Amino acid sequence: MEFGRITPTRRPVEQRVHDWLEVYEAFPNEALRQQAARCMDCGIPFCHQGCPLGNIIPDWNDLVYRDQWQEAIERLHATNNFPEFTGRLCPAPCEAACVLGINNDPVTIKQVELTIVDYAWREGWIKPEPPEHRTGKRVAIVGSGPAGLAAAQQLARAGHDVTVFERDNRIGGLLRYGIPDFKMQKEHIDRRLDQMAAEGVTFRPSSNIGAGIDARELLKEFDAICLAGGSTQARELEVPGRELRGVYRAMEYLPLQNRRNAGDEVPDDKFVSANDKNVVILGGGDTGADCLGTAIRQGARSVLQYELLPRPADSRPAGQPWPTYPNIYRVSSAHEEGGVRDYSIQTKHLSGEAGVLKKLHAVRVEFTQVDGRQVMNEVPGSEFEVDCDLLLLAMGFVGPERGGLLEQLGVELNERGNVKSDANRMTSVPGVFTAGDMTRGQSLIVWAIAEGRTAARGIDAYLMGETALPAPL
Repeated sequence: MEFGRITPTRRPVEQRVHDWLEVYEAFPNEALRQQAARCMDCGIPFCHQGCPLGNIIPDWNDLVYRDQWQEAIERLHATNNFPEFTGRLCPAPCEAACVLGINNDPVTIKQVELTIVDYAWREGWIKPEPPEHRTGKRVAIVGSGPAGLAAAQQLARAGHDVTVFERDNRIGGLLRYGIPDFKMQKEHIDRRLDQMAAEGVTFRPSSNIGAGIDARELLKEFDAICLAGGSTQARELEVPGRELRGVYRAMEYLPLQNRRNAGDEVPDDKFVSANDKNVVILGGGDTGADCLGTAIRQGARSVLQYELLPRPADSRPAGQPWPTYPNIYRVSSAHEEGGVRDYSIQTKHLSGEAGVLKKLHAVRVEFTQVDGRQVMNEVPGSEFEVDCDLLLLAMGFVGPERGGLLEQLGVELNERGNVKSDANRMTSVPGVFTAGDMTRGQSLIVWAIAEGRTAARGIDAYLMGETALPAPL
């Protein structure tokens, strides 16, 4: 009642588009205490329902308000291994479920979370937590994204010998190579990896399980395996002209810039740059926005971002009531920086010269309700074309990659093509577990960490007959 909602400011656009540093400015601790004071400590805190990790949000809001920061980070870490990741990358479904949000602006939960953990790192409160006793059991984690890292840390703290395998040259998965540095600088990953290494986790980058290393060898060498390779099979654009040079999937484009930022040598003939090009991005989600911000920083001549679906509403639609997470029109930092967004557009074909992309041909569509389902129809006479030198496909992912790892282990897939698992995240193969997008499908970072913690609990119980590891609520 005394304070309104305040969020951190972003650095000026004209400044930040010339570097790869994070876009947000620091948020003063005193201002954050006021924001934490807005939390009503509800009798039934629906923010818990909105958070897949079961974060005990009212508790650490109150601790921040009372200036008890060390207790706050302990409460935060009780449910979340990596709050510096979620505080930067999660879309905050907890805020959509905040009770205050029914008739007012919700509490700035995400910013409170981020400030707690950043403050704790500065103060030196976050230290390795090695186990008191070792079990002698060996666990292999395949994939080093948030799900794999969460499972690895939990299992190492339970006393198991954990090895994390990653096919890329650095650990981190999509955190490392899918998230641009302007959203999360990579030192946040590195200091967690240092902590985990001190807790006994072994990291093996450049280890492609299922290709360079037969997955069946892991069954002989380890007592349990956790598959956390993500949902990396991209949705394809099946139109004439797809084969033209100048068309790239988002995850062919984004990692190259991250590699250069990290100091890797990426030859010019392998690097994909938007410099002085007319860029079109297909896909209106977070990955599309990541491509947008990257293209602008690379010096694109123009950027168009097209989405097949209609433009979302500005406020919560009637069919998505509180406390659900609403699909509304959102403006990310990248959208502030330039480019044009357009909706209800379907690509029909691509054209070029001498095998090189030059134009995108599209049509506007409209959606109508027929027998309770959405039907898409082209709008007559709405055909158009735009100059396009670089086309980036950011249309989502359809599941884990087939063959190789999954085929060698013989795990069953569900009807959606994801790895099938039980409530403890064990697959159809005894001793082989799975976590994150590989079993859930493309989802949020908070779900990935929650999945990793669930799988760790299942693995610990499988190896020891019981487990004291906490389960996400």
